[in-house]
Amino acid sequence: MGRLSVSLCGITLDNPVIPASGTFGFGYEFAEIYDINLLGTFSFKGTTLNERFGNPTPRIAECTAGMINAVGLQNPGVEKVISEELPKLKKCFNKKVMANVSGFSVEEYTKTCSALDKCEQVGWIEVNISCPNVHGGGMSFGTDPKAAAEVTRAVKAVTTKPVIMKLSPNVTDIVSIAKACEAAGADGISLINTLLGMRIDLKTKKPVIANKMGGFSGSAIFPVAVRMVYQVANAVNIPVVGMGGVSSAEDVVEMMLAGATAVQVGAANLVNPYACRDIIERLPSVLDKYGINNISDIIGGAK
Repeated sequence: MGRLSVSLCGITLDNPVIPASGTFGFGYEFAEIYDINLLGTFSFKGTTLNERFGNPTPRIAECTAGMINAVGLQNPGVEKVISEELPKLKKCFNKKVMANVSGFSVEEYTKTCSALDKCEQVGWIEVNISCPNVHGGGMSFGTDPKAAAEVTRAVKAVTTKPVIMKLSPNVTDIVSIAKACEAAGADGISLINTLLGMRIDLKTKKPVIANKMGGFSGSAIFPVAVRMVYQVANAVNIPVVGMGGVSSAEDVVEMMLAGATAVQVGAANLVNPYACRDIIERLPSVLDKYGINNISDIIGGAK
C-alpha cells in the first residue's frame, strides 16, 4: 500500500478522497476533463427503484460559504442505471464504484440494493437514509434509531457487498443512530449529509427555492461535520466515511484525525470540477508539512 492508501471495508483505496453522491453524476461526465482513475473511488448519483424527475425548480440557492439544494433525487431509476449508466462508466473508470441508494420504503431500499449488489463494478453500497429534500422518504428513516436499524437489517439480508449507512445531521443524537445501524449489521457509517436550510428572497418575500427548504452544504458546515464524525468514530467499531464542507487537503487530514477512514468531497465539486484532483495532488505536501508518513496512521488520531 502506498503512502495515501487506506482500506475501506476490506477494499483498498489508492487514496481516501471520494467525490460525494449528487456532486459527481455517474463519473463519466468528469472523465471528459481529467482522469478520474486517480480518485480513491466515487459515490454515484443517488439511485431509487423507479425513475424520479425530482423537485420543481428553482432548486438551488446560494449562501454565504455554501449552498442550498433541493434537487429531489432526480435519477433514471435503478434498471437504467445498471443498463445505461454503468456501462458508460466502465469505459473510463477501472476501479470499484460506490453505489448510493435512496428509497421511500424498506421494500424499495431492498429491491434497489439487491439489483446493484449483482453489479461487478459496485464495491460498496451507500444507503442514504438522510436526504432532507424529498417528502416521505430518506431522512424519515435516518432520524429514528429503530427505523435506521430496520433499513440496515433489510438491506444486509439481500446484499453481499459492504453496506455503508449514510446518516443525517438533522438529529439530536447522531451516536444512537450510528450504533443502531452497527448493531443491525452495517459495515460502515457515512456522515454527514446536508443540514436543513432555507433562504428567502427579499424582493418577492418568498422562499428562494420551490421546495421552500433544502440541504445546506459547503464549507460553512465543516465544523459540524468534524464534530459528528468524531462522536460517531469514537462510538462504533466500523469504518466512518466523513464528509460535509470538505474543500481542501487540510480538511481531509482534519476529518481523518477526527476518525474518518475515507473522506467525501461534495459541494466543492460544484464550485470547482477539479476540486478532488487538486486535493489529491496536494495531499503529499500537506502530510510532509505536518510530519505524517502514511495517511492511514492518522485515522482517529485526535484524542
